[in-house]
Formats: sequence, structure tokens, C-alpha cells
Amino acid sequence: MYCPEGAVILLSTTVLGNVLQPFYFRAGTMSKLPKFEIELPAVPKSTKLNLSERDIAMATIYGQLYVLFLRHHSRTSNSTGAEVVLYHLPREGACKKMHILKLNRTGKFALNVVDNLVVVHHQDTETSVIFDIKLRGEFDGTVTFHHPVLPARSIQPYQIPVAGPAPVTSQSPVPCKLYSSSWIVFQPDIIISASQGYLWNLQVKLQPIVNLLPDKGRLMDFLLQRKECKMVILSVCSQMLSESDRATLPVIATVFDKLNHEYKKYLDAEQSYTTALEAGQSRSSPLLRRPVRTQAVIDQSDMYTHVLSVFTEKKDMPHKFVIAVLMEYIRSLNQFQITVQHYLHELVIKTLVQHNLFYMLHQFLQYHVLSDSKPLACLLLSLESFYPPAHQLSLDMLKRLSTANDEIVEVLLSKHQVLAALRFIRGIGGHDNISARKFLDAAKQTEDNMLFYTIFRFFEQRNQRLRGNPNFTPGEHCEEHVAFFKQVFGDQALMRPTTF
Repeated sequence: MYCPEGAVILLSTTVLGNVLQPFYFRAGTMSKLPKFEIELPAVPKSTKLNLSERDIAMATIYGQLYVLFLRHHSRTSNSTGAEVVLYHLPREGACKKMHILKLNRTGKFALNVVDNLVVVHHQDTETSVIFDIKLRGEFDGTVTFHHPVLPARSIQPYQIPVAGPAPVTSQSPVPCKLYSSSWIVFQPDIIISASQGYLWNLQVKLQPIVNLLPDKGRLMDFLLQRKECKMVILSVCSQMLSESDRATLPVIATVFDKLNHEYKKYLDAEQSYTTALEAGQSRSSPLLRRPVRTQAVIDQSDMYTHVLSVFTEKKDMPHKFVIAVLMEYIRSLNQFQITVQHYLHELVIKTLVQHNLFYMLHQFLQYHVLSDSKPLACLLLSLESFYPPAHQLSLDMLKRLSTANDEIVEVLLSKHQVLAALRFIRGIGGHDNISARKFLDAAKQTEDNMLFYTIFRFFEQRNQRLRGNPNFTPGEHCEEHVAFFKQVFGDQALMRPTTF
């Protein structure tokens, strides 16, 4: 038996046929791998061949090569029904029995592997069961026992169109005979109907599984391993936040944690790759490859666009639940040390404002539940008309950011708080470099002459200290303000240059 994916050929040896010898082909060379013995259901009475080719399959599951043995009778006396035994066949080292898939039925079976799932077809009941060896099973110290992920289901019926020109064939399509005795199965996902002359590819439809697996945590574990999983996962998240199918907060938290665990793994791999690249390791290590972003990576923009922003718009949803869900997602991101994007914080703030929960907003900001950022500070500023303390909260946030000094000055000047802006800039030691014209413009706009006098005098004193002359240079473009000062306070109010 040959497995093209793994480039391994398997030979059956000895009288009973149950000692298997694998050979591995690579770059024109053949390597002999260690032989291993398939455990037969019971001690055979005769010495004739006991292992049939149709009971053995080879397939790559989760990147590893396995030999699958369909054992029609369990070796344990207390267990009834057939089972599939998985032997892991590594490139180096001995083959090891790793998993046992419990079928709990007898009869004729066939095996396929689709999307890293082992699908076992049962002819008598005309159904198939799905196993996922990545999901947690029962470990007895040597092997892991698995039960079907889902209840047994039939392959979707198919109508075979009658051949011939369209006008001639008015007959209705013929239903395909499923689980026929003439079916021949090839790995990984091929079914041939010899009697009808068709070759099929078996596929797994993920969307119907959502309603077949009630345990949301297990459902997520299952979906995160599938190739085309993103939109199905997002639909599960939307469903568990819907009024009709609302999940509890602990369940929602579990789902968020599972998603963010995958997200963090990808971010770390991307970071390691970038670091290695910057360190020039790509030349010394040709194996350095950029991590592949699979559909299991559900990032913040995916959650925001497809789930959370839609969820917060629902009018019938209790606002306490909405806020709890948003905070749960942010908590999960923080737990995995993923930087929370500002649009998620904005969503929280907008939801709080919508329901007039300003006290909660104040607490979230006070205790740094919502991370500081410039966009968030600007959003708070825009809320001042609804909630006056938002102005101070915004300034406090900008101060904490320390890289936002220019924004703080602009904010204060726009609010005509010219002295506060000047005090702030002096506090951080930046008053020697600020534009005099900007402050004089703002002071003039307040129409408070005494304030204008104070600001004008401050800059005169700065000029004197820096240049030994209180006058403004032409480059400062303050002529208009000097003229205004003279007009209001007279020439004699101007500072005279101090000579030593």
C-alpha cells in the first residue's frame, strides 16, 4: 500500500500478514523504517492470513502520517463493536499506537480522511461518523480513546442528472445510491461508485455542525482546526449573543479565550519571524518562513466588524449584558497580553454614553479598565457637552500618554484655557520653544484684555531671557499683536531692552 502524501510504501509480511514494513522515499533514495506489528482482535486459531488490505489505510492527519487499522472486534472483553486503531508512523523512530476510535457497532465499514477528520462509513445503517483526534479523549496511559464528535449522519443525497440533450431528457434525475456495496474508497477523500461510474470527493460542511454540538467550548475546539472555519466561527459568536440563543457569560468568556489563544499564537509567531528577519537570520537560516495566517486567526477587526458592532446596535438587548460582553472580550485580550485596539474601547464608551452610564465610564477610566490612547482622549473631548467631566478625564489621559503634549496644548487653547495651556507647557519644560503667536492668537480670541496682557508679558520676558531683548523677531509674525497691545495699553507698557 502506498501513500503519495507521505511518500511511504507499506508491506504486509509474515504468515498472518500483521507485521508491517514501511519504506520511505525521498530525493531518489529509499529508507527502511522500523517494522511494527498490528495487534489482531484475538489470538488467531489458524496460521492463515489474518490482516486484510481493506482494513488498513494510510493518511496524513494534522501533518503526521498514520496507519489506520479497522479492528472488527475489540480486544477488550467488556467492549462491543469495532474500532479504528491509529498508529503514528514517524520519519525517525518506532511506530507507536496512539489513538483508538470507538465505533460501538459492527458490520461493514470504510474510512476516509477529510480536513484532518477521520470519517468512518457504516454500510448497514447508511450513516457516517466523524472523529477528531485533536479533541480531548480518554487517555489510559498509553493510548487515547475517542468517541464520535457528532451523532451519526448520512452523506448528503445527490441527484444524478440523466445524460443526453436537454430537450430530449425530460426525465427527472436519478437519486444516487448511497453506501452501496459497489463503492470503493481511496485515501484521503475519494469514493468511487463502480456501478454508476462516478468518482466523488467527500467534503465536510461546517455550518450544520454548529447546531449538532451544543457544548460551545468543544465546538470552538473543533472549528478552530478546520480549514474554512472563519465565517462559521463568527456566526457562532453572533448566535451566542442573540436574544433567542443567548449563552451565559462564562461560556462566552471560554469562547473568547479559545479564539484569543489562537490569535496570540499567530501574533507571537509573526513577532519571532520579524525579529529573526531584522537580526539577519534569513540568510543564515533558509528554513525561516513567514507564519501562515490560517482562518483560525480571528483578530479584533474580525470580531468588531462581524460580531460586536452589530451586537451593540440591537435595541432589544439589555445594556448590562452588552457592556459585560464587551468587557469580557477586552479582559480576554488583556489576559493574552494582546494590545486592545482603540475602536473596541470607543465601542464601550459609545455604549455607556448611549445608556447615560457616565458613572461607569468614569470608573472604567479612573481604574484604567480602558487603556489610554489619543483617539480615546479625543472621543472623550467630544463628549464634554453631554458630560462636562469628560474634558478633564481627556486631559488626564493625554498627560499620562506623555507623547501627546502638543494635543493637550491644542485642546486647552481651543477651550480658551490659555493660562492652563501655558502652565502645562512650563510644567514639562517646553515653554522656550513654543510659538508666541499661537498663544497670543488664543488670548486675543478670549476678548479678555488682562489675559492678553499677561500672555504678552510672559513672551516679552522669555525673549529678554533668551535673546537679551524683549522685542519679537520678524520670524515670529507677532506685529499684529504688538500693535494691539500698544492700542490697548499704550507704548509705555512695552518692556524696554535691559542693558548691562
